[in-house]
Amino acid sequence: MSHGIRFDRVSVSYGGRGAKPVLDAFDLTVRPGEVMALLGPSGSGKTTALRAVAGFVRPESGRILIGDRDVTALPPHRRGIGMVVQQYALFPHLNVRDNVAFGLRAHKVGKDRIPGRVAEALDMTGMSAYATRHPRELSGGQQQRVAIARALAIRPGVLLFDEPLSALDAQLRSGMLAELGSLHRDLPEVSMLYVTHDQVEALTLADRIAVMDKARLQDCGTPQELYRRPANAFTAAFVGNANLLPVTVQEHGSGVSFAGTALKVAVGDAAGGAAATLCVRPHLVGLGEGPNALRGTVADVQWRGATHRLLVDVGGHRIMADLRELREAPSPGRSVTLHFAPEDAVLLPAGVDDDGRR
Repeated sequence: MSHGIRFDRVSVSYGGRGAKPVLDAFDLTVRPGEVMALLGPSGSGKTTALRAVAGFVRPESGRILIGDRDVTALPPHRRGIGMVVQQYALFPHLNVRDNVAFGLRAHKVGKDRIPGRVAEALDMTGMSAYATRHPRELSGGQQQRVAIARALAIRPGVLLFDEPLSALDAQLRSGMLAELGSLHRDLPEVSMLYVTHDQVEALTLADRIAVMDKARLQDCGTPQELYRRPANAFTAAFVGNANLLPVTVQEHGSGVSFAGTALKVAVGDAAGGAAATLCVRPHLVGLGEGPNALRGTVADVQWRGATHRLLVDVGGHRIMADLRELREAPSPGRSVTLHFAPEDAVLLPAGVDDDGRR
């Protein structure tokens, strides 16, 4: 049976009544079979939300439901969840097979059923050939697969991941992301809640992303929705790189004004004269003449292999442009013209300073 997760105005604080909440009236629904990433900076509340689902944190108010069951007051072992943490938490004195079997014994699964369940979980994670090895004989990525196999062996309806790849190097992390994606396709009935501060992990793996900051939900949507049409400046800055330009909406909805230059962009129902923020992704900014041309001075050039990143000062504001296949990048101090298409800009509520910070 598929199980979803529902946070119903969940609040958590440490330090008793009157303490500042670390999770504040949090509302979120994870659909059955969905991978939901909780993305946000340190201290945003994402790990607290995960721990509340796991049963390690008791909410001060609100409810947590798994499927149609209210599990708010249930102990962790009665919630039907599996959990994978960043430090693996394997027993060093047990081999791989016994590490995976440990969770089944803790859940009082019959002895005659344990070998088959262990074999199934190890096969699913590609670790069958390592069943007799001990954790010290495995790489970091292999240890993480054992931890995942242990979580899967109990056949949970919900699988929780707490920064599971943060201890791995970049190459291993990329490989594990691909394996987690494959695992999700093999287990379409399992709901997964995945906590990370790494936007690449969230964009790659999640069906939807919940963006968190300061104990609250800031935005929620598919990776494409959040990247292409963020709801606010925080989401725009945290999900991918973004140029966040302070603009003024022109009268009669004809566009916006930035650093003394009129720009043609869709303004929706924004009132003339209103302050706003214009979001333009760096890879959508071109070099040379074009629509919405902005003239400035190159402040820095960063070579990034497949791209050059230009940092250009325009009227006291810095704009990023990620450009592919530049045979000769303009040097710092040179005057250049940047441009972007009207449809590639998104108008957001005002709320950032000149450097794109809140």
